Amino acid sequence: PMENLIGGFQDILTPVNIAWIALGVTIGYVVGVLPGLGKGTAVAVAIPLTYYISPLAAIALLIGIAKGSTAGSAVSAILLNAPGEPSSAPTALDGYPLARQGKAHKALKMGLFASVIGDFISTLVLIVLAAPLAEYALLIGPVELCAILLLSLTFIGGLSGSSLSKGMIAACFGILCSTVGLEIETAIPRLTFGVLELQDGLPLIPVAIGMLATAEMIVQMGNHKSIDQQTSLLDEGNASREDKVVLWEDWKYCIPAIGRGTAIGTVVGILPGLGASVGSFLSYGATKKASKRPELFGKGAIEGVAAAESADNAVVPASLVPLFAIGIPGSVIAAILIAAFIIHGVTPGPMMFVEQPRLVYGIYAAMICASLLLLCIGFFGLRFFALVTKVPMRMIIPVVLFLCAIGAFLQGDGIFGVMVMLAFGVIGFLAKKLEFSFVTFLIGFVIGPSFELTFRQSIALLNRDITQIIDRPIAIAFIVLTVLTIWRIAVANEKKNRLAQKDSEIPQL
Repeated sequence: PMENLIGGFQDILTPVNIAWIALGVTIGYVVGVLPGLGKGTAVAVAIPLTYYISPLAAIALLIGIAKGSTAGSAVSAILLNAPGEPSSAPTALDGYPLARQGKAHKALKMGLFASVIGDFISTLVLIVLAAPLAEYALLIGPVELCAILLLSLTFIGGLSGSSLSKGMIAACFGILCSTVGLEIETAIPRLTFGVLELQDGLPLIPVAIGMLATAEMIVQMGNHKSIDQQTSLLDEGNASREDKVVLWEDWKYCIPAIGRGTAIGTVVGILPGLGASVGSFLSYGATKKASKRPELFGKGAIEGVAAAESADNAVVPASLVPLFAIGIPGSVIAAILIAAFIIHGVTPGPMMFVEQPRLVYGIYAAMICASLLLLCIGFFGLRFFALVTKVPMRMIIPVVLFLCAIGAFLQGDGIFGVMVMLAFGVIGFLAKKLEFSFVTFLIGFVIGPSFELTFRQSIALLNRDITQIIDRPIAIAFIVLTVLTIWRIAVANEKKNRLAQKDSEIPQL
């Protein structure tokens, strides 16, 4: 393996291949900044452009696009509260408040550093543990995946804000919206109301853009004058060094968050079917639970940005583990890359290591180079992107809405996607005013389809007999973790209520 790795680096470290990787990372970063386009679209569109270049350069270009767009989606999330992808939604929760506080440079830099660290470590995990971890991935069936998703849903309680009941209402509404479309087993339309486009379900990107970006723009339309005055004051504050650089004080909070996020993102990436959104939401929720200052989350906690971005970017390399080792894609990107592999005469799976080991290690080397180039390109690009905060809000709002409409149009079957975006923009606006958690809505909406599918499959596999789950220790382990999580949330809420009641009983002087 060491000889192949050295040979892989020799193959990739040529001016032409480095240029292809740099081009891919740059394209991906720009695409990631534009709300709604996303890495899946960018990689799919770029595949036909790779016909006439070598297999290694082609795959390196596509991986560069995937990595760049994953990191770039944090830029619009932080500056405009319009995530480039749904998986960057947790980044906006604290990144956008930091930008409004005049700390856009700090948030952008921490987002980039967390992205690169998560991506790099996850790539090393792919290189070192691909084959052994793939063997465990084979043990994950529908029953185990259903238990994992159930554990994911329990984190909704941790992300529900001040009101647990409002958070759960929002989560249930998200799951309800995820059931729109043809029923899985019988293909009977559900909640479509005779609208043909709804038979495929509500498109994720327009829903996420509507709930986050469009709703935020509606809110800001009403008070753009005060926001412009606030922005002019913030620009003066931006001159201070503390607001532009990541201080050691920030790193003390962010290093544990990055480590936790990288671990969660890597595990989520290896397990097929979960996706980057699950990883980033889980990481954000776990970091909020473990934080010594949870009251800052949602108001400008920089470790929230670090947690979400490290997990989001760790998912991409880790999702290639089952693809390389057993030929099963672990994510949308991995599924799209199968087409690129086949076009260039490579069959993903364990035979790659036997038939074309040097190409595999060349891809590994390309991924490491892409991580380093991501740091360089992203760092020098931040100065340009941070200028967005100096533009008056009355000019930003139309541009953001235009970009949101483009993303919704491309990802939501044309004008139907724009209509969905506008509808959920109104719902998001009402949710903000009534203090319902749109975060838990998105979690329920993202996890809902997979949870329903695996739950139905589990019922069939267990022959409607719950006692048969005894033969599945992995599922039992995750169910136990779910129970412990619910117990911990219940104890924490009871303690909070008890303290609040005690404070209210203190006589006022």
